[in-house]
Amino acid sequence: MTLRSPFSALTSALTSALTRSLAIAAVLAAFTLPASAQAPYTGPLFDAHLHYNDEATARYPIADVLGRMQRSGVRAIVANSRPNDGTKALAAAREATRRAGVTVVPFVRLYRNRADYSGWHADPSIVEMVQRELAAGTEAGPYRGLGEFHLYDSANADGPTARRLMQLAEERGLAVLAHVDDVAIVKLFAHAPKAKLIWAHSGIGDVPIARVRELMQRHPTLMGELSYRPGLTVTDDRLSPAWRALLTEMPDRFLVGSDTWVNGRWDDYEALMQQARRWLGDLPPAAARRVGWENGAALFGLAAP
Repeated sequence: MTLRSPFSALTSALTSALTRSLAIAAVLAAFTLPASAQAPYTGPLFDAHLHYNDEATARYPIADVLGRMQRSGVRAIVANSRPNDGTKALAAAREATRRAGVTVVPFVRLYRNRADYSGWHADPSIVEMVQRELAAGTEAGPYRGLGEFHLYDSANADGPTARRLMQLAEERGLAVLAHVDDVAIVKLFAHAPKAKLIWAHSGIGDVPIARVRELMQRHPTLMGELSYRPGLTVTDDRLSPAWRALLTEMPDRFLVGSDTWVNGRWDDYEALMQQARRWLGDLPPAAARRVGWENGAALFGLAAP
C-alpha cells in the first residue's frame, strides 16, 4: 500500500474543491450570461405608440421623421396625434412612406387640444368628433383604433364618453390605446369585454408586474405596450429578470413603442429604438420577433416586410 503525504492529500482536496467550484460557476453562468451576452435584435420593428403632435409637425418635416424611422428599422407605426392633423399628414404621405418602407396605422386621438386631456371622458362632443373622423377616414385607409387617452382618476373610466367609446371600439373592431392604471383596465373591459385594448406603458406607476400578468391572463384581448415602463430594464438597457420571465412566458401579448409625446423624444428617436433592440436581444429570438414586430403586424393584418 502506498502512503500519501499530508501535503499530497491537501493538494488533492483543494483540487477537488476547485473543480466543484468551477462546475457550479459554469452552471450559474448558463443562467446569467446569455441575457447580458445576447446581440441586439436586428429584425423589423412595429412602433405601437407614436405621436406626431402639432409642436412636432412644426419642427420635424415628414421626410425627417420617416428618415428616423427608416434608420431605426421601424417598418410600421401606430400614429395618434394631437390634433389628428399630424396623423392625417403621415397617412397622406403615401409615396414617402412607401419609399421609407413604413406602414402608417392611423388612430383617432381624442384630444383636439391640451384642454381635452382631463375632461374628455364626460364630453359628448368628443364622441361626435370621433364619429366624424371615423366616417372620413384617412388617405392611408380607415382608422384602425382610438387613443391614446389618459385617465388620471380610474373612476373616470365609467364616464359616459369613456363607456360609449369603448363600446364603439368593440362594435367596429377598433383597437384602443389607453394610458391608465390597473383599476381602469378592469372598468374599461366591463364596458366592452371583447375590445382590443392596448395598455400604454403596461402599468406605468405603481402597478406590480404580478398584477400585469394577472390582467393579461384574465383578458385575452389585452396587449401591453412597453415604452416608459419602470423596472423593464436594468443596467445597460438589459431586461430585468422578472420582465424577461414574463415576456418569455407571454411573447404574444406585448408591443414596442416610442411615445414621442414631446419633441425631445423625437430628438432621441433612434436611440430609443436602439434601446428596444438591446432589451429585445435578451429574449429568445422567436419571442423577440413576436414583441418587436409580429404582434403589431397580426393585430392590424400587416404582411411581413
